[in-house]
Amino acid sequence: MKKWYDEEYEFEIEVTGFLRGDRTERYCRNGEEVGDRYACTYGCPVNQDGQGICSKTMLQLFPLMEAVRSGGDLTNVGGSSRYVKDIVCPDGCVLFRLTAKPLGNENFFRGKFFD
Repeated sequence: MKKWYDEEYEFEIEVTGFLRGDRTERYCRNGEEVGDRYACTYGCPVNQDGQGICSKTMLQLFPLMEAVRSGGDLTNVGGSSRYVKDIVCPDGCVLFRLTAKPLGNENFFRGKFFD
């Protein structure tokens, strides 16, 4: 892989709790624990051990990340601020908090990288 573009945003996804019980055994196949953190810019989020986030949860995160990348405001889709939104995994087990951090780089489509 040869990453050539400095992304506009960095994303952090943190496990903030559970809807059922106080542990993931018998509920979460990925083994999430409160305090686990995942990070990415454009690729899929990974944790400090290099393990990827649940693929079903990524299906929910990607449209939110694209909305931010497109200049959107997460409060328009229930977020607590422009760059923060809490979600529940598709299995209804794990609570996550998505946080976007602007990096100050040019937008991919408006940056005129190919001119």
